[in-house]
Amino acid sequence: MSADVIRMTPSPLDMPNQQWSRRRALETIACGFGWLAFSGLAGAARSVVPSARPPLFTPRAKRVIFLFMQGGPSQVDTFDYKPRLARDDGRMLAFDDARTLANTGQRGTEQRVLKSPWAFRQHGQSGRWVSDLFPHLARHVDDLCFIRSMQTEGVAHGPATLFLHTGSTAFVRPSLGAWVSYGLGTENENLPGFVTIAPSLGNGGARNWGPAFLPARHQGTPIGLAGQPASSFAFKHTANARPANIRSRELDLLRDLNAEQRRQTRRDSEVDAVVESFELAWRLQTNAPDVLDLGRESAATRALYGIDEPATDDFGRQCLMARRLAEAGVRFIQVTYGDSTANPRWDQHSNLPKHAEHAASVDRPIAGLLMDLKQRGLLEDTLVWWGGEFGRTPYAEKNGTGRDHNPNAFTVWLAGAGVKPGFALGETDEFGGTVVERPVHMHDLHATMLHLLGLDHEQLTFPFDGRRFRLTDVHGLVVPEILA
Repeated sequence: MSADVIRMTPSPLDMPNQQWSRRRALETIACGFGWLAFSGLAGAARSVVPSARPPLFTPRAKRVIFLFMQGGPSQVDTFDYKPRLARDDGRMLAFDDARTLANTGQRGTEQRVLKSPWAFRQHGQSGRWVSDLFPHLARHVDDLCFIRSMQTEGVAHGPATLFLHTGSTAFVRPSLGAWVSYGLGTENENLPGFVTIAPSLGNGGARNWGPAFLPARHQGTPIGLAGQPASSFAFKHTANARPANIRSRELDLLRDLNAEQRRQTRRDSEVDAVVESFELAWRLQTNAPDVLDLGRESAATRALYGIDEPATDDFGRQCLMARRLAEAGVRFIQVTYGDSTANPRWDQHSNLPKHAEHAASVDRPIAGLLMDLKQRGLLEDTLVWWGGEFGRTPYAEKNGTGRDHNPNAFTVWLAGAGVKPGFALGETDEFGGTVVERPVHMHDLHATMLHLLGLDHEQLTFPFDGRRFRLTDVHGLVVPEILA
């Protein structure tokens, strides 16, 4: 570790004539290694800035709920209807395969066209096409804004997932939620500004909700992990059986000790970040259990999300937690439908019908979330984002029964604050594998989401290592067509 992080303190034996306070002795002798650990922690929190900033212009959204479909759901089996796939099913045709291009540069490799196993139907006044995978969500198409011409970077899950969350396929960069927290702070000082529910430890792991070089306070707070039952989810380390007056005295002692460290080291911002984390933990002990207590919800609300039903209980609980956190003032809430590190759930390379199982798990909870937000007036200032890290190919992978990764064309949808309801932007070719009209890059989506929150993606920057960084790097344009 660098010398500016580890500050070695001389032993009192080396300076026999110096007066030593009890606190100084504890720092130097008994707590020396603890001080090194504190210094390392503080080193991750350099250049702390005020957590809350006013938006640059009037925002349409106050918060974001991101429904992350880990693994890449297939656009041509969900929301991008392509009749040509059925007509040419089984034919060997030439396609530009993303993996082949990345590995060999070869274009026009022959692949077997694979039709969708599910029928598509038009729904709502907007007449948007939705496959039979999503019967509940189909009833809400007039509230959704589809972007069918998404493009991203990274053919494999790891790079593409990092790019989705941080705007970079490889470098350590702050996550989108951390940028939102840095730019706007939290509406509720008793809760974190950024919470991630059931995050996956694979494909970037904690980097997907980390602050990187932003102040440490903007890191996402995880609740549970992918693959764990949502009924067990809670904020970590908030349970404390000691009486409130004892806990209050403990916090006062920590505050005094840290104030002394602050005075002696003059590393104000670093110590402040750690002190703030202690104080937030103190407030969480009182407030967090109530926020995640789904027992406070009515039976009708729980049923709306599919809670207590085998297929939908898990994700239904996650979506209901998201609504409660949004209602309580959390700025950015991510809900991951994911699995173990080796098996992203929507990643059907050889068993496309498995999509039906995943759709059945999320369809009713997501529809319930949209309805619940709308009934409570929260959809007016909450931006809901659904999508994966990329899409799938319109042809069978290795002439089999699944689809490979496709970063060149996929679909996401948005709902709520500031986006056009019942609208669809962009087009893919007649097979659904390549964008042919109004491409929208992931950088553009990030820029647009920040815009809806009242933030200019070009001005939301942070100085680090000799330059100013931003989420969209030197790219990204707001997509005006989807703005209401």
